Amino acid sequence: MTAPAAAVSLYPQVDIPEDPGLPDLAGLFDPDWVWGAVRDRLAESGVAPRQLRVRQFSHSPGRAAVVSYVAEWEAEAFIPPRLFTLRLRRGQAFETSHYPEDSDLPGLAEAADPETALRLMNKHVFGAPRRRMRVDMVRYRPGSRAVLRHRTGKNRFYVRVVRPGAMPALLEAGELTERSTFVVPRVVGYWGEGGVLWLSEIPGANVRQRMRRGKPPDPEVLLDSLESLWAVPHEGARGRPFDLKGAYRRARRTFRYALRDSDEGLRLLGDATQGLDSFVESWQPSTTAHNDFYDDQILLLPDGRVAVVDFEETGPGDPFLDVGNFLAHHRWASSLGRHREADASGAYYHRFRDAAIERFNWNASDLALREAVCLFRICTNTVRHLRTDWRQNTLEGLALTNEMLR
Repeated sequence: MTAPAAAVSLYPQVDIPEDPGLPDLAGLFDPDWVWGAVRDRLAESGVAPRQLRVRQFSHSPGRAAVVSYVAEWEAEAFIPPRLFTLRLRRGQAFETSHYPEDSDLPGLAEAADPETALRLMNKHVFGAPRRRMRVDMVRYRPGSRAVLRHRTGKNRFYVRVVRPGAMPALLEAGELTERSTFVVPRVVGYWGEGGVLWLSEIPGANVRQRMRRGKPPDPEVLLDSLESLWAVPHEGARGRPFDLKGAYRRARRTFRYALRDSDEGLRLLGDATQGLDSFVESWQPSTTAHNDFYDDQILLLPDGRVAVVDFEETGPGDPFLDVGNFLAHHRWASSLGRHREADASGAYYHRFRDAAIERFNWNASDLALREAVCLFRICTNTVRHLRTDWRQNTLEGLALTNEMLR
C-alpha cells in the first residue's frame, strides 16, 4: 500500500510488534499512510489537520485490526475535529469510515445527526412532535456500540446504539436488572431495525466522581442492591450467560501479541495464565449478575437509592465476579491512576472488600481469584488505548494480577 507524503503528525507515536497475518498493520500508525488513506474525505478547503490522534486500537492478531482516530486542525482553521476509522482484515483491502458511518451499526448515522435524530424521536419516542434537537456523542466503539445524548427542550435522553441483533438481549438485560432494587433508566422508545434504544436520564451523583472528592458511598448500600440482583431468577432467560472464557481468551491473545518481544512480559503473562487458565475453563454461572459492575457505571440518587446506567451484560453470572470486577477497577486506579484518584481508590478498596467478605462469609482466596481474572482483562486497556508508555503499563498491570494470585 502506498500513500502520498503529508506533513501531519500522529499522536501518540508508538512502536507495535509486527503481525505476520496483517502485514500492513504498521501503516495504521504511520501518519503519512493514514493521512493518504483519508485525505480526500478530510482535507477541508485544502487544509491538512495539525494532528491525527489515535483514539482506540482493537486488534485480533492475525485476523483484523481497527484503529479510530481524531483529526485535529489548528484553532485558526475553524474546523471541528473529525472522527474516522481504518479497518484491516486478513487478505482484504483496508476499509475507511467516518463517524457516524458504521456498517455494523445501521442506526448510528441517523441517531447522530440532529435533523434525522429528531425525526426518529418524533416517531419512536414522543406522541407530540418536537422541533429542535441537540446531539452529543458520549462513547463510541467502532463496529460494536455507541452512546449518544439527545436533548430537546427540557427532555434529555441517553441513546444506546447497538447491532440490531443485540437489541433483544439488551432489552432482556434491562428487564432483569429492573427486578432488583437497582434503579434502571426507563426505556422510552426503541428502533429495532436500527439498533437504537432511548433511555431516560437519571439525576444522580456518579460514584467515581464522588470518590475522587473523598465522598464515597457506604459499601453496604452498593452491596444491598447487588444482593437483590443476585436473587433475581435467571432460568428461562433468552440471553447467553456471561462469556468469561471468551473475554479471557481474547485478553490472552492480546498480551501474547503485544509482549512477544519482551522476555519479562512473557514471563509475567505465563505466571498469570498458569494461575487463571484452569479456573476460567471450569467456571460456570451460578446466579443472575451484573457482569460489568464498577464505580463509573453507578449513580447515587438524592433519596439514597443506587442506579446502574449500563446494564447490557446483566444475565447469568457470578456474585464473586461482580465484586471482583469492582475491586479490580479500584486496584487498577490506585496503582496506575492519577494521584488523587489513586489515594481515594486505595482507601475504598479495602472497605468494600472487607464488607463483602464479612457480609457474605466468602472465602478471601476465591474472591482474589475473581479479582485477578477481572484485572487481567482490564490490563488490555493499555493496548486498546495506546500511550507512549503502554508497554510499561502493561507489565505493571500483569504484575498486579500476579500479586492477587499469590
